[in-house]
Amino acid sequence: MARVSNLSHAARRIGLNAHLLSLTQTYRGAGINGYIYQLLDHLPAADGALQYTAYLHNTAFSPPPEMSVCRSRWDTRSPWRRIVWEQTRLAAHSRHLDLLHGLAFATPLAAACPTVVTVHDLSFLRYPDAFRPFNRLYLGFVTRLSTRRAARVIAVSESTRQDVIRLCGAPEERVIVVPNGVTGDFSPADPAAVADFRRQKGLPPRFILFLGTLEPRKNLVRLIDAYAQWRRASNEAIKLMIAGGKGWFYERVFERVTELGLADDVIFPGFVPGEELPWFYRAAELFVYPSLFEGFGLPVLEAMACGTPTITSTASALPEVAGDAALLVDPEDTDGLAEAIGRVLADPLLAARLRDAGPRRATSFSWPRTAAATADVYRDVLSRQGGLA
Repeated sequence: MARVSNLSHAARRIGLNAHLLSLTQTYRGAGINGYIYQLLDHLPAADGALQYTAYLHNTAFSPPPEMSVCRSRWDTRSPWRRIVWEQTRLAAHSRHLDLLHGLAFATPLAAACPTVVTVHDLSFLRYPDAFRPFNRLYLGFVTRLSTRRAARVIAVSESTRQDVIRLCGAPEERVIVVPNGVTGDFSPADPAAVADFRRQKGLPPRFILFLGTLEPRKNLVRLIDAYAQWRRASNEAIKLMIAGGKGWFYERVFERVTELGLADDVIFPGFVPGEELPWFYRAAELFVYPSLFEGFGLPVLEAMACGTPTITSTASALPEVAGDAALLVDPEDTDGLAEAIGRVLADPLLAARLRDAGPRRATSFSWPRTAAATADVYRDVLSRQGGLA
């Protein structure tokens, strides 16, 4: 192991399992990865009295000065190697820790110290057919065991908290809601700058945007159907852009575009680099995220923070994130989705209300706040274990 540290040994030692951290320009660099990166970046400032060590393989990550890094020589980008490393080597490291936080679903089942585990969603239990068999079985097994033995479980929404209690059997009093945040990069911008970005990237002058990993629970086939229905009724030449990396079981999305004769109207730009994300949201006339299930729904928060009128679904945690700053639609109602798209695009007053409400709603969510609440969880566990005075 390569170890970097100049920290005081007097502080309580917090281990952070960050082996899922990926800085690649693929779908693996989205979603949960953002949570891991932002938490590592903000935790030292949230509570500098604690000593943090991040366990990971990624060589590109530069930790804050106050954080140690313990890099595995194993290439844990392979799921099998990561699982073995977590359950063996990380378990051994836990003997030297006061608390270990699994940042995504799993902790070593033989951990020698108290554990905290973050659950981002339980889609693999709620929608098992949308996952590859190995992913579904492993995640279901390790998440149930990790949450039952953890001193605390962090759920990113109340919807996910209820799922953890019901589907994993975790004790209700141990499951704490700590919402995700959004960075200041996601904010409205000058219309002239947005127009420049649109021209530089060759984006259509008007388009509806979806942004997220292409996989079944994102409900993209229904979005394409609703878009086609709206186009037939309106005759407006507004494109649909489905941005994001290819995840799994996505072939039907492309097939449906072909079947409906929309190859010239539905654009697939692929994975969007992090530095361009705010500009894609700003450049869109409307953001639509009709997911069947989300543990949180970060793209909805990001789009609203940028001032982009947003439509999302009534499913799971999405209403918690959207509040009254987005239109909510039953994710299985194609007609309702088409009607909502038409309403926003045809009603300037409604679009303006959503543009104003989104950034205000987003101020309720920040990564410093997420990190501070997470550090509070650590201190609570340590105090109950006698780790803090």
